[in-house]
Amino acid sequence: MLPDISSPARILVVEDHPIVRLGIRQMLAEEPSLAICGEADSPDTAMEVARASNPDLAVVDLTLRDGSGLELIRSLHHERPRLPILVLSIHDEALFAERAIRAGARGYVMKQAAVTGLVHAIQEVLSGRMYVSERISQGLLERLGSDAAAATGRLGNLTDRELEVLELVGHGSTTAAIAERLGVSVKTIETYRSNIKTKLELKDASDLIRFATMWTLNL
Repeated sequence: MLPDISSPARILVVEDHPIVRLGIRQMLAEEPSLAICGEADSPDTAMEVARASNPDLAVVDLTLRDGSGLELIRSLHHERPRLPILVLSIHDEALFAERAIRAGARGYVMKQAAVTGLVHAIQEVLSGRMYVSERISQGLLERLGSDAAAATGRLGNLTDRELEVLELVGHGSTTAAIAERLGVSVKTIETYRSNIKTKLELKDASDLIRFATMWTLNL
C-alpha cells in the first residue's frame, strides 16, 4: 500500500555500519518524499524498531551484527506481510537476490549502485513494483526454468478474478488484504488461490507466491 502522499514515506534502515547509515541518511535527506523513521543494527533491534515506528518500507542489509539479514526479512515478512522490504547489500546480486525475494523482499540493490540507485529503488518498491537490475530480473526468470514457462503458458486458463488475485499475491498482499480489497470473504480468496494452484499446476502456497512474485516482475 502506498503511503499518504501528503507526508513523507517512513523508512526503516537496518544496517550495522554507522558510516553506511550516515550515507543513507544524507541521500534520503535530499528527497522530500522520504524520511527515516528508525535505524537498527541487529535483527532483534530491527523488529523492536519496526513495531514502534510503523515504517512504510524497510531497507535491510544481509550482513548484520548478531544475526542474518535473510532471517530478519523472513521475520519481518511474517509479522508485517504488507511491509515492503528492500535489500541493500555488498553481496553479489546474482547469488543473493533470488534468496532475498524468496524470503519476502521486494527488491535488491548492491551498495556499489546505491549512490545513484537507492532512492529510485525505494520509490519503485513503494509504488508496488519489484526492483532488481535488468540482468538479474532476466536471470531470475530463467532460473525458474521449465516449470515457470509451463505455468506461464497456462495463465490463459485463469478467470479474470483469478488473474487479479495472482497479481495481488505477486505484489505481496496477504489473503486477508486481498479479500478486503476485492470486497469478498477470506474463504473466497482461499478458493481462488486453490484454483490458481490447480490450474497452474503449482504444488503449494510457496510455489504460488514464488511464481506470482516472478510473474509480476514483467508486468
